[in-house]
Amino acid sequence: MSDLVKMGLILTVVGGVATGFMAATEEFTRDRIAEAKRRQLQEALGKVLPEGFDNQPAQDVVKLTDARLNRSGKPVNFYVARKGGVPLGSAFTVTAPDGYSGNIDVLVGVSQDGVISRIEIVAHAETPGLGDKMVKTDWPKSFEGKSLGNPVKWGVKKDGGTFDQFAGATITPRAVVAAVHRGLEVFAERRGEILAPSTTSGGEATAVSGGPGQGGEKP
Repeated sequence: MSDLVKMGLILTVVGGVATGFMAATEEFTRDRIAEAKRRQLQEALGKVLPEGFDNQPAQDVVKLTDARLNRSGKPVNFYVARKGGVPLGSAFTVTAPDGYSGNIDVLVGVSQDGVISRIEIVAHAETPGLGDKMVKTDWPKSFEGKSLGNPVKWGVKKDGGTFDQFAGATITPRAVVAAVHRGLEVFAERRGEILAPSTTSGGEATAVSGGPGQGGEKP
């Protein structure tokens, strides 16, 4: 057997082993990543949803498409919390496209009558200073107990509204306030779809879509 043939066989074997190793590693890490995301979602939902639910909101999902939720036209998951089958509220992500440095994703939890239980900033591209003010201060708590009609004027104080702006920075809080308000509008208008009884024995709600700006998918 010539040296060239031997080299070819060696390379083939090495390539096969490497490919198999990479495939096994990818499968292993994929499962771990999926599990980590599942736990993160459950933790986030537990923070913002009204207390007392006994279902699995991460599996009780309604998908809605509305340009007010995001400009990409992707469906958004509305996670429904129930107790004894009765809806307590829902959580969903609304995207503010007009942050200082780009998109700001806000997870909003509301009761069944549209009152905010809590919000969480789940993704943003703001500078460290602005980002810290959104996620490491009590500013998000100012949304708790608010609804479409309370306050009467949604906005930062500089614009005559109720919510504080950050010292020397108005763009970021203004964007978040406006986004949360748009999310409340969508919830109020489509509350019947979102909180409809679950239609499967496994507790998952029927996925529905509609409204302005239909398109792909949003977690």
